[in-house]
Amino acid sequence: MGCILARMGFRLAAAVLPLAASAFAQTANMQEIAQGLGVKCEYCHARGPDTPARAKLEIARAMIAMTRDLNTQIQQATGKPPGEVTRVACITCHRGVTIPGQLSDILARTAIEKGPDAAVAQYRDLRAQYMGHQAYDFSEDTLLIAAQQVVRVKPPASIPLLQLNLEFYPKSVRSYAQIAFACTRSLDDESAIAALQKALEIEPDNGEIRGQLEQLKSYRRKR
Repeated sequence: MGCILARMGFRLAAAVLPLAASAFAQTANMQEIAQGLGVKCEYCHARGPDTPARAKLEIARAMIAMTRDLNTQIQQATGKPPGEVTRVACITCHRGVTIPGQLSDILARTAIEKGPDAAVAQYRDLRAQYMGHQAYDFSEDTLLIAAQQVVRVKPPASIPLLQLNLEFYPKSVRSYAQIAFACTRSLDDESAIAALQKALEIEPDNGEIRGQLEQLKSYRRKR
């Protein structure tokens, strides 16, 4: 009798252990997803028949399937064994935020649709919340790229973004150069000249900036 019970226990354990391992793997995967999006499990698994939550869950399932397919394609394309392939995960794109996107694009859209003051406030809020994390790039180039997008549509609206960049990167010659360009687009030659002069104070040997300044002064005198 003891032997029969022992065998039954062994079979039960053999059946349960794979299920336990699968459940553990699924839990670990859910934790990875939550960390990648910077959310808690309730973001998708809300209690009750909540339509938005169900929609998020369906999106999550589709994204998981897409990620699985991408990893398969990467392995096929590189010909590397599974352990050596760089794996795509939720955090690859999301970087700790629910809706992934380049910070420069986010700020440019805000500046165009809601005004530069809103974009400046948005940058400060995001910087305070995410600085030191991998969610957004707060380097000098981000606001420069955002301003380049804005200046094509609303030249004056790009200037506050560039002035904000100078607050964090006071020696950004490119910021002064872009301010000058935005000012010329706004027919404000005096402010453009002042911006280029400040750029030359930082880089006196910058021939490109000096040439732009001389050309602008000459153009101003002919008007």
